[in-house]
Amino acid sequence: MEKAPRKKRKTYTRRAFLKGLGGGAAGTALATRFLGQSLLASQLDISTASIFSKKTISFEVNGKNISLDVEPRETLLEVLRERLKMTGTKKTCGRGECGGCTVLLDGRPVYSCLFPAYRADGKKVTTVEGLAEGEKLHPVQQAFIDKDAYQCGFCTPGFIMSSVALLNKNQTPTLAEIKAGLGGNLCRCGNYAKIYEAVAAASQNMRKA
Repeated sequence: MEKAPRKKRKTYTRRAFLKGLGGGAAGTALATRFLGQSLLASQLDISTASIFSKKTISFEVNGKNISLDVEPRETLLEVLRERLKMTGTKKTCGRGECGGCTVLLDGRPVYSCLFPAYRADGKKVTTVEGLAEGEKLHPVQQAFIDKDAYQCGFCTPGFIMSSVALLNKNQTPTLAEIKAGLGGNLCRCGNYAKIYEAVAAASQNMRKA
């Protein structure tokens, strides 16, 4: 006696699924909605997750001890400009590409627009406002004035902070080392030649002091 042929099992593809929903854009929209609802249903309510709670941080800004509550979404730039009113640090691109927001964190240059504020807890932050000693400008600030190393001025604070970090680490940089040290900063006015000249002049003045 011959065996009856086995029935093939039906398989369902993404195309078949969308076709069953009506196909085209309407089907895709419905599928996305159903899948999205399923995903949301499986996730925790973010309002109850501890990662979204505020955190009290204590850190030093330009020699002054600061303590405040920050949210995980807040950047160091936002805290400095909007809450501490230190507007010398500029918000230019807001995505870590231009260096206009550069500050020093324990002496190291960082993009404050990308740096989470809560990570500054226990750290020492220096902004462009904290470089001068009373009426006496920092040698880098003075050199930028003497050499006309600025035009619109928007990028200047970031360049100054990166230059200070460079000269604190290397007091006798070559031109190539100056360019590399300032590689994370952009000048939309294209005043690079005078900026490099100012850093070289500051280097000499700092060695004389």
